Amino acid sequence: MKAAGLIRVPRAWGAGGAPMEAAAEMPLDFDEVATVRTDDLDEQHEQIAAALPEWPVVLGGCCCAHVGAARGLARRHGRIAVIWLDAHGDLNTAETSPSGNEWGMPYRMLLDARDVAPADAALFGSRNLDPPEQDFIERVGLATDCARIGSVLEGVTGAYLAVDCDVFDPGEIRCFMPEPHGATVSEVASLIAEVRARTPILGMGFTGLVAAADNVGTLDRLACAAGFNGHRTAGRPKGR
Repeated sequence: MKAAGLIRVPRAWGAGGAPMEAAAEMPLDFDEVATVRTDDLDEQHEQIAAALPEWPVVLGGCCCAHVGAARGLARRHGRIAVIWLDAHGDLNTAETSPSGNEWGMPYRMLLDARDVAPADAALFGSRNLDPPEQDFIERVGLATDCARIGSVLEGVTGAYLAVDCDVFDPGEIRCFMPEPHGATVSEVASLIAEVRARTPILGMGFTGLVAAADNVGTLDRLACAAGFNGHRTAGRPKGR
């Protein structure tokens, strides 16, 4: 097990995201490395990348928090995979987004910037996609079937796991934008364990939550599935 460091990124880049921002302040059981607060999205990406510890766990408001983390890990490790677990695609652009909220665009930001190649990327758990996102998935051949996980991870140095918690069924976790017919925590933990068995997990992030005490234990379980531990398993007191 690896002792992970926590980066908080409270900002939610869209309208009405205050509950997600509050969720980024929840007390997770890891040594805190940095809190990134800025009103410039590009600056946020760079500050997160610069602050990354050896084994980062990111607790963000919206999914834009994953961009700096994945980008920083790609700079450090070279060719990495990014496994995006999300009920939505996050594959819009400013031109295709129906809402204009940046939180619907971060995975596309990483792919368009070539921080990760489409062949090394996967979107699992999506069930509410905009037509332009579906078109993009088909055009670049983005993996959306867990059966393709082996080919996505082949040849990479490791993986970053971006977990928007609306990937779960609403009864499994308290999230900002629940969508029916999602995954169970056990199913996602099993997928994380499969990724870990195939390649090193270089970091992971959690976004799209609302603040709730019972969310903390769920996030801890998922981090443990990735091979990351915090104070509790290291014998130190729990809390911030």
